[in-house]
Order: sequence, then structure tokens, then C-alpha cells
Amino acid sequence: MKFIVSRNEIFPKLQLVSKVIPSKSTYPMMDNFKFELKGDTLTIMGTDLQTTIISHLPIERSEGEGSIAIEARRLLDILKEFTDQPLTFEINDENNNVTIYTGTGKYSIGAYDTEEYPEPAEIDENEARSLNITGPALFRAINKTIFSTSNDDMQLVMTGILFELNTDNITFVASDGHKLVRYRRYDFQAPEESQFILPKKPAELLKTIVSKYDGDVKISYTSRNALFQLDDYTIICRLIDGQFPNYEAVIPTDNPNKLIIDRIQFLNAIRRVSVFANEASKLVKFDIKESEVIISAQDIDFSISAEETLPGHYEGEPMKIGFKSTFIQEILGNMDSDEVRMEMSEPSRAALFIPTEKIEEEEDELMLLMPMMLDEE
Repeated sequence: MKFIVSRNEIFPKLQLVSKVIPSKSTYPMMDNFKFELKGDTLTIMGTDLQTTIISHLPIERSEGEGSIAIEARRLLDILKEFTDQPLTFEINDENNNVTIYTGTGKYSIGAYDTEEYPEPAEIDENEARSLNITGPALFRAINKTIFSTSNDDMQLVMTGILFELNTDNITFVASDGHKLVRYRRYDFQAPEESQFILPKKPAELLKTIVSKYDGDVKISYTSRNALFQLDDYTIICRLIDGQFPNYEAVIPTDNPNKLIIDRIQFLNAIRRVSVFANEASKLVKFDIKESEVIISAQDIDFSISAEETLPGHYEGEPMKIGFKSTFIQEILGNMDSDEVRMEMSEPSRAALFIPTEKIEEEEDELMLLMPMMLDEE
């Protein structure tokens, strides 16, 4: 088996596929790429048993067909040092030896038979449901929600993104128990109502792939697995088993106190003031009045404090409320609008953060943040 490919064509695909390969594995075969040459197409695969990425690369010049497992780390290390040039991969079928020829040298690399290489999960076509969504819309949905997923494996269903598929919209939800994001698209629908929870790792990989992809993504899913099909890539992953909490129940609907404020000014002021917050609590306080917001933080242990006053348009009773600075920075930092509207009922209940203008007409975006207890004054 032999094929010739450009370094700049194969290297980016190997880099992306390698993101699924675990840094430490109890199953040595997962340390390898699986190469399969058939006709004029080279298929490259990587897996961690839970998630598999498959990439397809057209080949102009090839001889023979077959498959081989090649050391991923070493192959990436050597290709990283090459400039763009034709690379000839020659595989000896008798001893599985792989030799890479360049214009000035040759490199032999470890390789193995693929009989024991893990196969990706199968999607039962009789059970599977499917829908299409554009790459930019899927990227935006994942990008808007993934920062709010939990890192606590004791709450496994909250470590992923909920895909809630309806006949009039698709809703994406993530929450870690402190913050929650609900991102909804009305320009895409499903033939019937259903839902699944996509784990964080394949969501991150999918986000990377679709970040520069303008085509459609076909999503097929069963109760256990999901498949995301693009022109040059396929991701197959195991879904999170379990029921996502009733997120609508925690979104307050009666919020008479509303603040509209410049998002960037607000975010930058919080970043500056939070430098003076207590290292353990990260508490930043907000004293909200009719036409201004006083942002403050202090660390009594070190006798330091900071305070800034920003203009804002506020309707409601004067309110003092506190948030963890890192959380509110994440919320504001993942919005796009020039201004943000905060909706609140009382200092002990969740506050809503809603963009005042839509970047895309068919989207609906809402973020929620639980407040922190303030010391009685």
C-alpha cells in the first residue's frame, strides 16, 4: 500500500483527529491513528472508545488498498517539523512497517495491524432520528453553552449540553448549578420532540470542526449514541444517560427590577474591581439605583478594597446583590450585544441576563446566575 499526500493537507486533519486520543490510555491501540486507504480516499480515525473522529482525505496518487494503525504522537511530531511538500507513505503489508519519504530523507515509524483497533459505535438506522443544522448555527449554539457545563462527575447529566429538539425550535441548555444558559434557534426544527445530552469532550471537538465550516451538519441519534456528519469529518459519540433537570422551573418569570447597562463597560469594571475581592469567595457586590450601579469588592484580611460607579437605566426598587466575579464575567463575556438587560426579583433569587439586541434574528438567548449571600450591614 502506498500513497502520496501534501503535508499541509494531511497535518491539520491529523491534529484535529488527535484531539480525541487520550493522553494516558490503558488500551495501547488507542495511541494510534487508523489509516484506511480505499480507492482515492484516505480515511483517518482516532478514538477514546467513547468518542470517535473520522476524517476523509482525497488522494491523487495511490497504489493498493488496506489499513494500518500508526503511532499518533510520533507521526505528529515529525510532520510538525516538515515544510509543505509531497510526502510518500509506503506500507509494507508483510511487517506493517511504514516509511515516509520526503525530498531529502526517509523516516520509519511504528505501526500495527488494525484487527484490534476499536470500531466506532453503530447507529441503528431503524431506531435513529435525524435532523440537519448549519455549521455556523451549531458552532454558535455550542459556543454559547459549553462554558456553563458542570465539571462535577457526581452530576453527570450536567457535564454535557442538552439538545432539546422540538417541532418549532431547537433548544440548547447547559448548567453547573450556579449558572445556566438557554440558547434557542427558531430557524431549525425536528420532525418530532426528543432530546439527548452531548458530553463536553465531543462538544468541544465538534465546536472546533464547525468553527470554519459553512455547510450542513446531519445529526443522527439514538438513545445511546449520536453521529454528526460533515463533508470531511464524522464524529460518533456515546451520549450521557440520564434525565436533564427541569431547567424551565428554575428560570424566574416575575422579575420587576430591570437594569440596562453597557455590557463592555460593565464587564471591564467587574474585572478591575474583582482584583480586590476575597480570594476564597470572589464576591463582587452591586448596589443598583435609578441611574447608576456601584460595583465594589473587598478583602478584609488584606485591608484592600475597590469601588466603581457606572451609569445605567434601572426600573425597580433599589437593590444590593452579589455575585461570584468569575461567574458573572463568564456570563457577560459570552454575550455579543452592546447592552445587557439584568432582570431580578430579590437579592436571594437568580438574576437573568438577556441581550438587548439579537445578533441573529432567529435566535433567543437567556443566561441565569445565582447570587451570593451578602453580609448584613
